[in-house]
Amino acid sequence: MSEQASSQSALNPAALPVEAAAALLSRAGGASGGGGITADMLRADIEAGAPTNADGTINLVHYTAWVVREIAQGGASGAG
Repeated sequence: MSEQASSQSALNPAALPVEAAAALLSRAGGASGGGGITADMLRADIEAGAPTNADGTINLVHYTAWVVREIAQGGASGAG
């Protein structure tokens, strides 16, 4: 297994640091034609009420659900 594959397999989608979550979401968005997502955008969402774990990491499932709810309610999120 390559070093890159090893480090990627160590990522926990239920507890990602903000920078890692931004990088992962940017790669996923790039594959679907979306724009890049920055750590600053995620921090803005957190300030707007996006959920985080007690240690400040992001659970991608909870964050995605929050973004969808914000969009459905007409709210604006920095990353979504």
